[in-house]
Amino acid sequence: MPPNFAGTWKMKSSENFDELLKALGVNAMLRKVACAAASKPHVEIRQDGEQFYIKTSTSVRTTEINFRVGEEFDEETVDGRKCKSLPVWETENKIYCKQKLVNGDGPVTFWSREMSGDELILVFGADYVVCTRIYVRD
Repeated sequence: MPPNFAGTWKMKSSENFDELLKALGVNAMLRKVACAAASKPHVEIRQDGEQFYIKTSTSVRTTEINFRVGEEFDEETVDGRKCKSLPVWETENKIYCKQKLVNGDGPVTFWSREMSGDELILVFGADYVVCTRIYVRD
């Protein structure tokens, strides 16, 4: 039985978000706006077994993804490029999702979400740069 990711989450800490955006080629002005907006994201997760709906809202942008673990789906990278994503269980408490760009070249990107006690650990990666965000239930 998968862990329960469902609920509303608020961010407790964030490391390397600006560095991640740099690795993705986001310019300085957009990085500043993105970092300010992303400092207080609100995350809503609905889960039915291996089916997930995740809505992340900031003052600038809202993203929604809907996926089933083990099935490829269409998604956008953190910087808005279209990709094919394949989420799989890496451990019993962690979903790892590799992203493959639909068009063009760019860094190799991925994300993972892991339940650790009462915390949700979200990791974004672009090549060798990793951003870690820790959330607690709201």
